[in-house]
Amino acid sequence: MRLVTVKMPETYLEGLDELVKLGRYSSRSEAIRIAVRELLRRELWGLPEHTGFDAITFSRREPRRVTV
Repeated sequence: MRLVTVKMPETYLEGLDELVKLGRYSSRSEAIRIAVRELLRRELWGLPEHTGFDAITFSRREPRRVTV
């Protein structure tokens, strides 16, 4: 994975921290990766939103679905 620096409002960080505190995600990074993946699924790849236990692996050409 590559490191990406992002600026965001304090309220977003507080929300991310709350999700981590509640145990929904293991870290801010995990929550952000999932949010970006869902955005790409919907806006770029035309896939339905995540509804099960699957993951998208990334290639330079197109995403591949992998069952976890």
